[in-house]
Amino acid sequence: MRKILLFILVLLFLALGVVAYIYYPRLNLITGFAAKNMCSCVYEAEREPQSVAAQDNNFSPVDFAEYEIDREDKTASASVFGLKERTAMYNPGLGCVLLPEDTGRNDLPKAKPNRLQAASSLPYPYGNNKSVDTIFPEVDYLQLELALKNAFFEEYKSRAVVVLYKDRLLAEKYAPEFSKDTKLLGWSMTKSITSAVLGVLARQGRISLENDHLFPEWEADERQNITLNNLLQMNSGLKWEEDYTKISDVTKMLFLADDMSEVQLHKKLVGQPGIIWNYSSGTSNLLSAYIRDQFSTHQEYLDFWYAQLIDKIGMNSMTLETDLAGNYVGSSYSWATARDWAKFGLLYLNEGNWNGEQIISKDWISYTIKPVEGSDGKYGAHFWLNAGGEYPDMPRDLYSANGFQGQHVFVIPSKNLVVVRLGLVEHPEFDLNVFLREVIAAVDNGQ
Repeated sequence: MRKILLFILVLLFLALGVVAYIYYPRLNLITGFAAKNMCSCVYEAEREPQSVAAQDNNFSPVDFAEYEIDREDKTASASVFGLKERTAMYNPGLGCVLLPEDTGRNDLPKAKPNRLQAASSLPYPYGNNKSVDTIFPEVDYLQLELALKNAFFEEYKSRAVVVLYKDRLLAEKYAPEFSKDTKLLGWSMTKSITSAVLGVLARQGRISLENDHLFPEWEADERQNITLNNLLQMNSGLKWEEDYTKISDVTKMLFLADDMSEVQLHKKLVGQPGIIWNYSSGTSNLLSAYIRDQFSTHQEYLDFWYAQLIDKIGMNSMTLETDLAGNYVGSSYSWATARDWAKFGLLYLNEGNWNGEQIISKDWISYTIKPVEGSDGKYGAHFWLNAGGEYPDMPRDLYSANGFQGQHVFVIPSKNLVVVRLGLVEHPEFDLNVFLREVIAAVDNGQ
């Protein structure tokens, strides 16, 4: 028996050695992701830690993480076999911030955005009151119910679906533990929010797509020729590696950098601006810094995103999270209910007009959905497109805000539709083409 136990111990030791050899260089990233996501889910979305660990963080290698929640300090910590512990701390109004490793530092940003959340008497989606019950004779409601039912098969891990049609709530459905009041992380849908804020600034005449000489750090070299348009279209020519499976530019930015805008800022030019399309979360955070530079104070920067866009269209549930320097993480970290994400899609469906007020110009919307050369018709200005037929059964005018693990706000102008789908499984495991085809069939079949 002793030999058997010894043999088992040796095997366990070897297994731990193999895991350590493979994952130790990445433990900082694993525990950083685990702690940050746990913190935000618990304190921002008000969910239970057990549910977060079993669902949101239950994928390899993040599922190696073990957690400690301190509700008094509003922190969440994660480690793997007791190694590389990372801690994220909740900062009300600004979300969770991942603290620097092994420093004990917890001096979070002090400035908070002012929110304008006046109660609206309008029904949803233009307000937050009960939506108007509208029966559209052209809609096949049985087909629509089937489409939503199919989207919630267990293996698809859908959490929320909201469908707007002709400025009305057509349908919505939620998984157990989730509801119309649950905040969900948009991940890279935040990039589209960043693009929209720039659209507001452009309509106000404060910026131009042709602006260059964007940052003082670029004045001594050819980076001074990079335009705002180049950054929005992800073809700046700056070096960047967007690889989440290893230590790369994007993982170092999200889990190691105090100021996330600094990472892309200091990358060298490796190609001519406007030529090569290269998806870069660093670019989106650089755009957040560019927005910040348009204001004389940091408080004005914090307030503008909400006052001129988010709260103006009633996305009152939304929280934009910041980095440790107090800048909005324009690439990745925004939380809102599915209903509020649908409001964002409705703004774009109506070409930047919100209930009679033009917030973003029609020209900016048209620019946003113009395919970038080199993207095979898949990308515009921080929005994803169907111009190249990514979803073969969908109209080519479909475009969307997309995020990690299957977060989507689809805008389909030719069908007068906004479709939001939020979950934990993304295309192709969850076949978006089939899902959207079934939703559209509900509108088309009833005609």
